[in-house]
Amino acid sequence: MQILRYRRYADALVTRSLRLPSGPSHEPLGTELATLDDGYTYVSLPDGAALPQDQPAEIAGSVEAVTLSADQVAAIKAASPHVQLIRARVRERIASRYRIEDEIKLLRTAPSPEAAAYNAWAEECRAWGREQKAALGL
Repeated sequence: MQILRYRRYADALVTRSLRLPSGPSHEPLGTELATLDDGYTYVSLPDGAALPQDQPAEIAGSVEAVTLSADQVAAIKAASPHVQLIRARVRERIASRYRIEDEIKLLRTAPSPEAAAYNAWAEECRAWGREQKAALGL
C-alpha cells in the first residue's frame, strides 16, 4: 500500500481531484482518505497500481508519494470518513452479540468466564477494524 498526497484545485467554477486507476470492473483502485489542515488530500493506493497519466493540469505537479508521520496518521484517522465507518462497523459487530446493558453488567462482574468471553469477542472485532485500517495504509 502506498500513500500519496496532492493539493485539490478549486475555483468558483470547477474542482479538480486526483484521477485514480480503474480495476477490472472499472471500480476505482485506491481510496481518498482525507484532506488535512496542511491543504493536502491523502490517498491510499494499492501496491502495483499506477495513476493514470492524464491527471488534471491544475493538480499534476502536486502529487507525491509520502511516508506518514505518527501525527499525520492520527490526523487522517480523525478526519477520514472511511475510518469512521470502520469504527462504526466494529461497534456494530460487538453489539451484534452484546447490548450496552450487557457490556456494563460484564464490567461489574469481571473477572468471570462471561466477561472473558465478551473481551475475546470485543478484541476479535477490534482486530478486524485494525486489519481494515491497515488495508488503507493506516
